[in-house]
Amino acid sequence: MRFDGPLPKPKLLEISKDRGVCGAGSHYAQDLVVGAGGGIRYAVVSVTGLSDGAGFEPLPRVRFEQKECEYRPHVLAFPAGSTVEIINADGILHTIHTDSVKNPAFNLAQPGFKKRISVVIRYPELIQVTCDAHNWMKAFWFAAANPYYAVTDHDGAFVIRNVPAGKYRLEVWQEKLGTLSREVTVAPDRTTTVEFVYRPSKS
Repeated sequence: MRFDGPLPKPKLLEISKDRGVCGAGSHYAQDLVVGAGGGIRYAVVSVTGLSDGAGFEPLPRVRFEQKECEYRPHVLAFPAGSTVEIINADGILHTIHTDSVKNPAFNLAQPGFKKRISVVIRYPELIQVTCDAHNWMKAFWFAAANPYYAVTDHDGAFVIRNVPAGKYRLEVWQEKLGTLSREVTVAPDRTTTVEFVYRPSKS
């Protein structure tokens, strides 16, 4: 996953409250994280049009942490039907406010003494998560419809394993740059290499 253009400058976030916990270090927006080599982090790559696959099972616990008033990880991917365990490591009030369509949206207060909240995300979709108590906090959950998905690392790399031979549509979503897709042919017992390139908007 590569950004073809001048490297975007990291945007420093304004920490407007709870600075004793939240303001211990500098916070930067993670809506477009591009490495020195142009690799794009936190993009979701998935094979579309499939509703299952070999070994596709919900996970009993997927960790999602609030630490120093930042969601970690910024993009969390897991099989639909999994249980997300939301950790409050800060000891202050946070909220978990989801924006979803297929799954019921919720807005849960998590005071500092309530270290863990568990929620089940039953249906496949991309869900935005925000905190009403700290308006700079934002993350995304990707509940996958099949086992063929990945989130790009700090170099923009990703690996999707055990895709059966055949033709598929591979889709990538990036929070700020949008969606790209292409057809990919997977040959038996071979590795298929795919590169997606985003270019900066001309507007």
